Amino acid sequence: MLDSLSGRFPAPLRQGVYEAIFRRRDVRLFRPDPIPDKTLARLLTAAHHAGSVGFMQPWDFILIRKKAVRRRVKESFELANARAALHYTGKRRRLYASLKLEGILESPLNLCVTCDRSRGGPHVLGRDTIPETDLYSTCCAIQNLWLAARSEGIGVGWISIVDPARLKKILGVPSRVVPVAYLCIGYPKAFGTRPMLEEAGWRKRIPLSRIVFHERWKGRGRRHSLSLPVASVSGAGA
Repeated sequence: MLDSLSGRFPAPLRQGVYEAIFRRRDVRLFRPDPIPDKTLARLLTAAHHAGSVGFMQPWDFILIRKKAVRRRVKESFELANARAALHYTGKRRRLYASLKLEGILESPLNLCVTCDRSRGGPHVLGRDTIPETDLYSTCCAIQNLWLAARSEGIGVGWISIVDPARLKKILGVPSRVVPVAYLCIGYPKAFGTRPMLEEAGWRKRIPLSRIVFHERWKGRGRRHSLSLPVASVSGAGA
């Protein structure tokens, strides 16, 4: 039970939240086992309970199971991936080519999370000064789903290497609606101990001390003494 005065979760529940955050992964290798409908409903419900500016709830969820549709998405990925590879040369190019960057056909379920930019009408509370808050709110829904999935032992992979216009055509998405994320979802062959790109040597995690400022951008105050819990060392990340 929650502490009735402070609203604080009991220690095991608090730890569970941090475990989901630190152990979340961007998954590419899946088992074929289907996700039970009740479990999927829990994940979508978690996503739908994300915070949104003006309570606009701009998201929609397109469930994609048919292989024919996913093959078209895979073709779009392959075209975009070939273009992306041209940005790199030499050793970096070879490393890029070795990375497994999608699980479109292997995962039992694909999910496209969209943002309806007309939801709530032309004047949404809190959105006048920052119109992009509908997109930011949709990202909150995606993160909710991702963390809930990790707690269920389900992996999620975000496929951003795909042409949005082509994706909209494949899925019949209206012009006013933006496809924010194309996700591969399923039970993973394994959850990595570290983010895939970190394990592959693509990038390292930025130390927290380098991105915490005081009062203003790059503001130098007292050196922060925050220490990360042990779980985070091998946890949070893609």
